[in-house]
Amino acid sequence: MKINKLIYALSAVAVAMLSSCSDFLDTPTDTRVELKTTEQLRMLMNSAYPPYNYIWPCELMSDNMEDNNAPDDNNMRYNLAPYNRGDDEMFRFEPCESASDTETPSAIWEGFYNSVASANAVLDKLNEFEAKNGSLDDTQLAIKGEALLLRSFNHFCLAQVFCEAYAGPELSKNKLGIPYMTKSETTVKPHYERGTLAQTYENIVADLEAGLPLIDNSLYTVPKYHFNTAAAYAYAARLYLFMRQYKRAFNYANMAFGAQKVDNVDSFDPASAVDATLYLSDIYNKLGTFYYLSDFGLYQNGIDKQSNFLLIATNSVATRHFSGAHRYSVIRNALNSTLHGASPSWSRFKWVTSNGKGSSFTMHPCFNGCSFTNGSTEYGLFNGCNIQEHFEYTDKVAGIGYPHITRREFFGEETLFVRAEARLFLGDTQGALADLDLWEKNRRKTPGADGNESQFVDLTVENINTFYVDRVPEDPESTNGGDSGYGIAKPINIEQVCPETDATVSAASVMGMLQCIQHFRRIETIHMGFRWFDIKRYGIEFTRYIGKDAEVIRLTLDDPRRAIQIPSEVVAAGFQANPRWEVKKSDNIEYVVPSKRPEISNKAI
Repeated sequence: MKINKLIYALSAVAVAMLSSCSDFLDTPTDTRVELKTTEQLRMLMNSAYPPYNYIWPCELMSDNMEDNNAPDDNNMRYNLAPYNRGDDEMFRFEPCESASDTETPSAIWEGFYNSVASANAVLDKLNEFEAKNGSLDDTQLAIKGEALLLRSFNHFCLAQVFCEAYAGPELSKNKLGIPYMTKSETTVKPHYERGTLAQTYENIVADLEAGLPLIDNSLYTVPKYHFNTAAAYAYAARLYLFMRQYKRAFNYANMAFGAQKVDNVDSFDPASAVDATLYLSDIYNKLGTFYYLSDFGLYQNGIDKQSNFLLIATNSVATRHFSGAHRYSVIRNALNSTLHGASPSWSRFKWVTSNGKGSSFTMHPCFNGCSFTNGSTEYGLFNGCNIQEHFEYTDKVAGIGYPHITRREFFGEETLFVRAEARLFLGDTQGALADLDLWEKNRRKTPGADGNESQFVDLTVENINTFYVDRVPEDPESTNGGDSGYGIAKPINIEQVCPETDATVSAASVMGMLQCIQHFRRIETIHMGFRWFDIKRYGIEFTRYIGKDAEVIRLTLDDPRRAIQIPSEVVAAGFQANPRWEVKKSDNIEYVVPSKRPEISNKAI
């Protein structure tokens, strides 16, 4: 009897062991979720939005930032440290090798390509659904449209950061592009050819145009967190503006503001411009109801703001870079041409004399009453409160968690400037003036400017030309942008950057108006990284001073450092780096020596 019990017991153990072994063997080693349903695809689209933010590297490298440790007009010195050592490298236009956090080129490269991978995973599965069922349903088509828009947009952002400015379909064949990923990767350590910038933009445009007709706002619970129709058209407008295809830029900007679709986006009818007041009228009326500075930033980047088209939640500490007592900030000329800047309509501002003494300042109407400062015009920090950090606590007791910034990637003010620039280059000067005037009059509603109508002068072509043209320096190597100009107006070389265009007028013939547009864009988008993209596409040159010895670095029109260097870990893996010409120094001035461009691979990606 005991023997039988022992046999039964051993048998039970054996069965249990075999069952456990079977369960283990039946468990797949790849624990990734297998996409099977439309709802899973819809949810995966959330990870196709870029998780990181290009704000800080692009702002730091632009003329919106200056070095607190460089001497000012009074020959004063300071000893402020950067937020991290990577800031020192990027400010000098060097490869960022001392930092790899969320505010670096490494994070941008990884984050945006990871988002591309998510979009490709969705598109691959949709192709399977279509092959199996013969067609896609309405929800699947809308998801496909969003995925195509995001694949296009992520590559567009990568091209803005890591490539030179677009030069047209032919000349861009001589510039390096980036790998355009159109399918999910299934191999280990694949090798990618960069191809040309022309190829990159061809793919960007193809995905955009394929995705636009499929966008359906009914797919989203909160449309402003997704590529809704307004955001999609605003993206198309920005893309074609950067490509200098102004007719398409105008038409898509118009559609972002609610205009009807046009049969031919390569046509231009000035009378078709719709009134964009609806998208700007509520922007500043609410600002007077806020008390805390953080409220301004949260409102500017929130869903309640009418003009916000697309909001993207990112992992970012950019606000800490801008707000702390750090080495690089919005000061001196950068301050006086943005937050403290004058304009043809804002007469209350007083210019300082050449030695920086004996004058007073007021904030620009854009920021009067909704910004904060710490320091003086000689040093310190100045913040326009148009970005704000959200902190996600994982343990409130320990005070730890993740910092986030909600980025307003597409919004009415910026799209209005896109339309104004397109109208200007298509010969509609009065239309461009109307768009600038709409923005400027709404800016009068900020708390510090409201009620001071007598301090304003309405914009005209004449006072715009008078204000800006005289402030463009004759010497392109000038450091102050003209007599007391602070760099508000700098030489624009857009036709040298991209001569292939559908513009009907030359930049020289509308220079005053063009300077006004670039200046207003710079003011509106400060702290957002857009200025670096404008510096590249406009061909703007500028000079910066570094350190107590005032070392000078000049960013010239043909400087290859306008394309941020590919992350070192990517180059180490065998990827082709951006070219760097020989850097020389003479009389403490650093500049690049032009040389033959590297061979460009025309191999298809």
